Amino acid sequence: MRLLPRSLFGRLVLILVSGMLAAQALTSSIWYDRRHGQVLEIPARLIATRLADVVRLMHSDPQQAHQLIQLLDTPHFRLTLSDQASSTPSTLTDSDRPTERLIKQVLAQKTGYAQTLSLLRLSLVDGEGQTAGLSTLLSSRPVVGQFLIDLRLPDGRWLRVDASEEQGWTSTSPLDLLFDYVMRIYLLRVLVLVVIALVAVRLAIRPLNALAKAAEALGRDIQRPPLPVDGPTEVRRAAQAFNAMQQRLIANIAERTRFLAAISHDLRSPITRLRLRTEMLEDTRTQERFRSDLEEMEHMVASTLDFVSSGEINETRQNIDINALLQSLQADLEDVGESVTIVGRAKQPLPGYARSLKRCVQNLLENAVRYGSEVVVRVEDQADSLQIVISDRGPGIPQEQLKQVMEPFYRVEGSRNAETGGYGLGLSIAHTIARAHEGRLSLSNREGGGLEVVLLLWRAGLPRAGVRSSPKT
Repeated sequence: MRLLPRSLFGRLVLILVSGMLAAQALTSSIWYDRRHGQVLEIPARLIATRLADVVRLMHSDPQQAHQLIQLLDTPHFRLTLSDQASSTPSTLTDSDRPTERLIKQVLAQKTGYAQTLSLLRLSLVDGEGQTAGLSTLLSSRPVVGQFLIDLRLPDGRWLRVDASEEQGWTSTSPLDLLFDYVMRIYLLRVLVLVVIALVAVRLAIRPLNALAKAAEALGRDIQRPPLPVDGPTEVRRAAQAFNAMQQRLIANIAERTRFLAAISHDLRSPITRLRLRTEMLEDTRTQERFRSDLEEMEHMVASTLDFVSSGEINETRQNIDINALLQSLQADLEDVGESVTIVGRAKQPLPGYARSLKRCVQNLLENAVRYGSEVVVRVEDQADSLQIVISDRGPGIPQEQLKQVMEPFYRVEGSRNAETGGYGLGLSIAHTIARAHEGRLSLSNREGGGLEVVLLLWRAGLPRAGVRSSPKT
């Protein structure tokens, strides 16, 4: 199973969101401390209020301090009066300091002046006396705050207070607390983060998407406008390299076109001269042999040039009537005595290059009628694709050679025909034209003998009509 998205966009968003979630998880202790302080707030206020009452009573009658302490002393509010401060070391943490300040603040408000007070120990326990954790804080059961306080009285003596008090927010349900935590700490922040990440990453990779689309369009139209050179430094360098590559391709294609034209002229001219000289031969048998060799040579040259130029489509893209194209090829074959059956119809025209596509299908049909019989053309039209399936009854092709036969100049051993095996270019030309249409050509043997050729042409993602194809190098 792939854990990472396939696209760069998805990976960048995942990295950003994962990083922020990890950071949020590390900072969740802030909420815990906040919740811990919130739970201790009411017990601390209650303890401070009771302590203020004790201070006021002892201040009003210092001589009765011991009697007052005995009266006010309870199992949950233990009071001890001494002449010196307690020697118990303080175990307070930084997170407990706000509670200490709260007690001092409430005590000062109640008594009217600031008190010298030290909070020596502070703990939060559950009903069983165990230290309260996250699960306890999220439960509806009350927890108990335990306080150990040293307070200096106005007469200089020290009052030690060992008190415990339950928190006062038992009405809040665990679901409400959990919802508050998830919504306020995680969900809202994650939503904001995802929106920001989506926008930021999309803007960041927009130049890369433009570069990818330009590369795809270059395969269809070599003369397309150059890619704009903008964006980050790396993207600008990539765009400049892409534009330079496009110009080199245009120059190479132009040079190849001139080379092909020169070869065509240079080869056809001597062949024509040889043909004229052949006609001047007196020996009829020799003349026929020369004429046959020249015809074969001329055919070979024409086939080779046809193959080389098959990937160079210099025609306007248009909507092709597939039904009319197949019927035209069927009529041409019937004129020479061949029989082809067409099954099915295309529901709508197909964008493509009419002459090239006709040559592709023509080569496939000619191979079928040359090497087989009972040729059937089946048209399967779907919303996103069109399939032209050509099947015949013949010797077929060895399984291990099905892919090799589409290579140029490759011929099946022994040929599929006793008279001639051709030059091994027909399927190569058809394959090249199929790729120029962003299609696919596949071959398979039929059960019972024969070959089935499938020409798959996609409708989705094809360029608009009128866009020129690039020459295939």
